[in-house]
Amino acid sequence: MSLPSAPRINPSILSADFVNMQRDLARIATADFAHVDVMDNHFVPNLTFGPQMVERIQATSPIPLDVHLMISDPDRWAPGYAELGAASVTFHLEAAADPVALARRLRSIGARAGVAIKPGTAGESLYEILDEFDQVLVMTVEPGFGGQSFMPETMPKLRALVDEARRRGSSTWFQVDGGISDATISQAAEAGADTFVAGSAVYGADDIEAAVTGLRERARAASLES
Repeated sequence: MSLPSAPRINPSILSADFVNMQRDLARIATADFAHVDVMDNHFVPNLTFGPQMVERIQATSPIPLDVHLMISDPDRWAPGYAELGAASVTFHLEAAADPVALARRLRSIGARAGVAIKPGTAGESLYEILDEFDQVLVMTVEPGFGGQSFMPETMPKLRALVDEARRRGSSTWFQVDGGISDATISQAAEAGADTFVAGSAVYGADDIEAAVTGLRERARAASLES
């Protein structure tokens, strides 16, 4: 797979119309990845997609899938999503028993391995293992629900992680998820994010393609200024 260059805009299909999922996937064809939030009503207090739905989304999406697992026991379940063909599979550090072994397993299947951390989880917990991951997702809201407000207090943690990765010569991508919009994407880009999950900012727009383009342009401008 040819990887898209930064900044990358990954619309969250949690904000799509589930009854018209194929239509709403087609509407984000100019984005970089379709972000798929898998929640189990255990690790987070919400229930969304499971493997069967992700398999159907994989079969119909015009762009690669960026699967975000907000689930318990990802060591057991995450490899299955890679086997379905997802381009990227991200699990939560807080839920994994052996995050390094799991990342290596995902990579061996052919998926990019991502790790996510909640707002309250210290970034330093990832410093020594950054190279094991293709992507680090810094949550900018508490995981579990869409439509929450962006938490600017997570930006110093993001910046410190990015700085540490660059110091180590790592090519890890840094993703943000939660409250990303025209008003907040510049803050995240200035802090070093290069991959942006946006839900209502994309699917709530009158012109979805223009919304994707606008977010990408704002992120690019902010990253050049930082």
